[in-house]
Amino acid sequence: MRRDLSFLVVVLASVALGGCGVLFGKARPDVGQVVAPPPAAVAAAVAEPKDKELAAALADPAEVVKEDYDPWENFNQAMFTFNRKADKYVLKPVAQAYDVVMPAPWQVLISHALDNLRFPARLVNNLLQRKWDGAGRETARFLINSTAGIGGVFDPAGDYFGIEASKTDFGQTLGKWGVGPGPYLVLPLLPPLTLRDGLGLGVDTAANPLSYYVPAVWDGLGVQAGEAVNDRALNIDRYQGFEESVIDMYSAVRDAYLRRREQRIRE
Repeated sequence: MRRDLSFLVVVLASVALGGCGVLFGKARPDVGQVVAPPPAAVAAAVAEPKDKELAAALADPAEVVKEDYDPWENFNQAMFTFNRKADKYVLKPVAQAYDVVMPAPWQVLISHALDNLRFPARLVNNLLQRKWDGAGRETARFLINSTAGIGGVFDPAGDYFGIEASKTDFGQTLGKWGVGPGPYLVLPLLPPLTLRDGLGLGVDTAANPLSYYVPAVWDGLGVQAGEAVNDRALNIDRYQGFEESVIDMYSAVRDAYLRRREQRIRE
């Protein structure tokens, strides 16, 4: 019995140390895994997209599907400009300072842990969309990362078993149910939205366990601000030069965002 227990301890220790080896061998994570509506909102509104679909849309405007229902364009343009300035003069400098004092591997650990907490929203949306395989993957990923991954700070489910987080959210669920996107909308310090996706963002945020463990408004905002800074720090180099490559950034971001959302709903 004692020999079996010792063997089990050795196995678990190997998994944890193996996770450390995989993690600390990376300079930055593949941030394309994070989709759902992250709190790093300003960066999302101005920077290179996190997934290949949006990147392709921005790289090849001829491929963009024109679904530019944008009746509030003047307001949206003003908010888009505000978000860009907020990123340039506030978020990016703070992220650069944070990047100096917080080593990149620790930033990865924080990102993994926060992503693990979004499991409930992803699971529920997979079930609501009848994506049974996705729900199974989310469950397996959560169980593996919450145990062998020490509460989700490591990602053995992705690193060892290839189980990646699904790209589902409640805005997508509403689209699957036939709800139209509504007007395009840009709000201060939030990523690009439509009315439908704005509602979905609110529901997904409410499903995050941090909403209950950190019930105070200001504390919750502090957590979101910290996540935004951490996410921006992980993407400082990735965003360099993007603005110079796009003539009309507002239209490029809007059209690429709407195209990506439509593609996700058709999946």
